[in-house]
Amino acid sequence: MINKLIENIKKTNAPIVVGLDPMMKFIPKHITDKAFAEFGETLEGAAEAIWQYNKAIVDAVCDLIPAVKPQIAMYEQFGIPGLVAFKRTVDYCKSKGLVVIADIKRSDIGSSSAAYAVGHLGKVQVGGNRFAGFDEDFVTVNPYFGSDGVEPFLDVCREEKKGIFLLVKTSNPSSGEFQDQILADGRPLYELVGERVAEWGESFMGDSYSYVGAVVGATYPEMGKVLRKVMPKTYILVPGYGAQGGKGKDLVHFFNEDGLGAIVNSSRGIIAAYQNDRYKERFAPENFADASRQAVADMIEDISEALAGK
Repeated sequence: MINKLIENIKKTNAPIVVGLDPMMKFIPKHITDKAFAEFGETLEGAAEAIWQYNKAIVDAVCDLIPAVKPQIAMYEQFGIPGLVAFKRTVDYCKSKGLVVIADIKRSDIGSSSAAYAVGHLGKVQVGGNRFAGFDEDFVTVNPYFGSDGVEPFLDVCREEKKGIFLLVKTSNPSSGEFQDQILADGRPLYELVGERVAEWGESFMGDSYSYVGAVVGATYPEMGKVLRKVMPKTYILVPGYGAQGGKGKDLVHFFNEDGLGAIVNSSRGIIAAYQNDRYKERFAPENFADASRQAVADMIEDISEALAGK
């Protein structure tokens, strides 16, 4: 699957991923009104609104981007109907040829870790049959249980030729409370985690990059520069662009000299672009998907210009 991700990035010339992280406050009134008229102000109504919102955005941007990243928490809060909307979104994106990176940040050990891996990336045995659960292409995983938590995911990934992105240095302000702690040898903890990611990846390579990726926030460009050297064959998923403050110029060190090696995420900066001051005068709520398309085009231009001047 890492080869398909890279193929999609080369085809679109867009090393970006759109975070499908819907919140009710993002969804235009004409969509919620229609969903509530059919299902009421219920969990089912909210899930229908989310699905219609996602579908419109995907339709508007799918030819410009290589991948999407739905954050499962935004769907889980609506219970089973929300998870149905999540699954519909995953399947629809895959039908459009997009790579789906599910942001699930799972972490556990043994059979629990294996169950998470099977549910999201593999197939579960039911009598004489095997069924895919959510069937995403990649998932995010918290590595802080160590090998006991990571290896069950790697086992499923090898079987299914799918991948994971392990949290190394996250984009949130308080990430340094633990991730930046200095070890006895003088290195920060995140650097040690990066080394382990590279080691896990060495045993599971695609044509040029590993199926084992890393999450490194755009808000920490200098740390990204160090981690790029620590993990030369690791694809880096970079959150924190746009709404969290990251800009194209902050991202150049996340990429390798081949122009590959990183994929940058933007969520609300794209899916809620019509509410942004930059776009709201040009795009009415009814044209929210058009605003999202323009935001994608602007993001591609910003990153491309930054990489060209690298």
